[in-house]
Amino acid sequence: MKITFHGAARTVTGSKHLIELKNGTKILLDCGMFQGMGSETLELNSNLGFDASEIDFVLLSHAHIDHSGLLPKLVQEGYTGPILGTSATLDLADVLLKNSAYIQEADVKFINKKRLQQGRPFVDPLYTKEDAEKAISQFRAIPYRKTVQINEDIDVCLYDGGHILGSATVFLTIKEDNTVTRIAFSGDVGRYGDPILRSPDALPQADYIIVESTYGNRLHDDINSTPETLREIIEETCIGKRGKLIIPAFSVGRTQELLYALNELELDYRLPDVKYYVDSPLSTAATNVVKAHPECFNRSVQKIMKYDKDPFGFKGLHFIEDKRESQALNRSDEPCVIISASGMAEAGRVKHHIANNIENPKTTILMVGYCEKNSLGARLKERPDEVGIFGDRFKVKADIRTMDSMSAHADYQDLSQYLGTQDPSEVKRIFIVHGEPDSQTEFKKRLHKKGFQDIHIPDLHETVGLG
Repeated sequence: MKITFHGAARTVTGSKHLIELKNGTKILLDCGMFQGMGSETLELNSNLGFDASEIDFVLLSHAHIDHSGLLPKLVQEGYTGPILGTSATLDLADVLLKNSAYIQEADVKFINKKRLQQGRPFVDPLYTKEDAEKAISQFRAIPYRKTVQINEDIDVCLYDGGHILGSATVFLTIKEDNTVTRIAFSGDVGRYGDPILRSPDALPQADYIIVESTYGNRLHDDINSTPETLREIIEETCIGKRGKLIIPAFSVGRTQELLYALNELELDYRLPDVKYYVDSPLSTAATNVVKAHPECFNRSVQKIMKYDKDPFGFKGLHFIEDKRESQALNRSDEPCVIISASGMAEAGRVKHHIANNIENPKTTILMVGYCEKNSLGARLKERPDEVGIFGDRFKVKADIRTMDSMSAHADYQDLSQYLGTQDPSEVKRIFIVHGEPDSQTEFKKRLHKKGFQDIHIPDLHETVGLG
């Protein structure tokens, strides 16, 4: 048996790990898109690194595009088998993949207009809406904590990962040469005490563990401080300065966490009386999917829902879908809160809101999550004097704020707790993936102190034997 790391190797994006048995059976863990990798991004996404038609099973840890975004390309290149994940994951992936296909086609349409003027040949999209629809047709749901035999040699069980709605740790039990091998793939691990979701499940003992390390060298701020910090920033910006608070937020996970925190403020009669906009059709669709899966919520949210049927809605909230309404919001001087995708401010409507308001000192831009180092969001976090957006230079006169309490990724304490069910003497090897090199190196040192001996940080496309 062997495993090859075709993504999320010494970086936080493009999750894609291929397990191959001696009998030729191939299992793909995630099929994520690379994002924010600069000029390398297209090349990385254009070449999977393996023959899609030879894959037998795909197991999806969760719906985020850096874990699911190349599923349509996988199908386009010949994969015909099942795509397995939790029901909530597959419902979110349905929405996200259709949106991703729309973006691929729209981007290519724009590029080809320029290429026509230049007399250059047209390019094709990475994949189309039809490819996305075909991938979605291959979705097969697996419930949490139920062992499913996917062939005579392989059992799979999904454990709640606590990261986003439906996220899971994939636990494989594989029989080969009269030997049983247990492999745990963390996907992305959530935080303990999340305000909406359940904490990560305790895992059975594994022989090999593939674990993320996004924040393997950091501790987050107190998660319970989020509503009050939000209230203070809204008061300061919208009431004090009479300006706009612009919050880049991922459509899945972060947007719903923000809405839940704002709803909590309303329930406590502390929500500032301004208008609140979610300006992202994808965020609207994702929020509706989240509302459709209350079984994934923790006990606190279940209790709240007994007297508040919609924990993601409150007075003054308006979902914007029409593009013209979004553009009108850019022209308005009315104090308000704008929550818009993408979370790294690298694309989508939020990028227009930032470009239109970044030179206004009344504006606050609040970053609430991880940003890949080459993204606009990461550049803004550095609080530069000026920044490039859409090919133009802008003076940064807006106040740039960061709130780390809302991260959906485990920090090193959470990750240590997540691995706390494991007997280090029984773990043959840990593979650290999905993290920047500094984070991975620090996390590796911490795991050594916890008693884990064989810890490896794989390179892209590196193959490692198991057993």
